[in-house]
Amino acid sequence: MAETKTKPTAVSVDAYLCTKASPEQLIDCKTIAALCERITQQPPKMWGASIVGFGSYFYCYKSGHSGQACLVGFAIRGKEIVIYLTAESPSQCMLLTKLGKHKMGKSCLYFKRLTDLNVEVLEVLIVGSIAEIKLRYPDGGENNRLAIKQTLV
Repeated sequence: MAETKTKPTAVSVDAYLCTKASPEQLIDCKTIAALCERITQQPPKMWGASIVGFGSYFYCYKSGHSGQACLVGFAIRGKEIVIYLTAESPSQCMLLTKLGKHKMGKSCLYFKRLTDLNVEVLEVLIVGSIAEIKLRYPDGGENNRLAIKQTLV
């Protein structure tokens, strides 16, 4: 099974932001980072080469694929910023209609400027996403991790 490529690294978050972000994006990214740090109570950490992540959890799919991921994260993708979050429940989908100008992929919220979004709604979306992840993977998935280890022994 392929190993997960996106893992926490020792790369500087500030160095990543300064080399990738336009001056306007840098302001937005610092605001997003402060928001995510306040919500998660975790400092930012680089995940792979291009994701600024906060907190972490362990997941294990029915297929057996498992790994570690950040609870919430963001990245600069050209002229857009992407926030990685889960927004699948009816209440989360309703919030997306009130968020402002954005595009939503499976777990990727794309936007050009933070001023295009309702930041209060964004905060509720992030909190809801983290709550959903914790429901799916209680105890950070520790029970799943133990089950895998026991199966492998």
